[in-house]
Amino acid sequence: MANYLHHLRQRRRQRLTQHHIRSTGDQRVVVIGLGRFGFSLANELMRRGWDVLGIDTDSRLVQKYSDSLTHSAVADCTDPQVLNQLGVADFPSAVVGIGTDIEASILISSNLLEAGVPNIWAKAISRQHGQILERLGVHHVVLPEHEMGERVAHLVTGRMLDFIQFDDDYALVKTVTPVTATGRPLGESQVRSRYGVTVVGIKRPGEDFTYATAETVVEKGDIIIVTGKTGAVEEFTDLP
Repeated sequence: MANYLHHLRQRRRQRLTQHHIRSTGDQRVVVIGLGRFGFSLANELMRRGWDVLGIDTDSRLVQKYSDSLTHSAVADCTDPQVLNQLGVADFPSAVVGIGTDIEASILISSNLLEAGVPNIWAKAISRQHGQILERLGVHHVVLPEHEMGERVAHLVTGRMLDFIQFDDDYALVKTVTPVTATGRPLGESQVRSRYGVTVVGIKRPGEDFTYATAETVVEKGDIIIVTGKTGAVEEFTDLP
């Protein structure tokens, strides 16, 4: 359990892979934009055995990564005819990794939707950019810079050691145990009813993480994994 949070972050980043293995078994994806985000994603999918078609307008990037990908092409996907020529409509998944050129991101996402690609992911560099993509009908919008900034802000401003926020305002946090929650079994301290959070894991100094139960007694200095609504988790970690 020592890598409890690491595994959860990995699962979150790999939702694209897991979703399509379950739904279609077709492990092919088009990644448009081979910058740091796009190539990092493409490389991880390749490592997991996926067939990746990487596309970028920059011939230097395509040449640099061509040996690492199943297929690669220098192309401008803002032109819908280019997508047709590359057979992108036959792929079950596509990722638009372009962030800085918002117009290109929107045009390419629109073209992919028109082509009927069933599952489209797109990177956004701002909430406004993300909202436009969502209104277009993009199935999954990712804001990596915003999510990372939010996570680091939580770590800087409190006692949290790690922070992951999921959909629907739900978070999972690694934190040092507040004194008010120590000295009694979790079932008796009523952490869930009093603070609206659930302690799911515990790590004592020199030991590995283990699951927490109602009989678990949390002591001062223990590190715990807590889940709940983001606001409730924030308030709990700020307790003395």
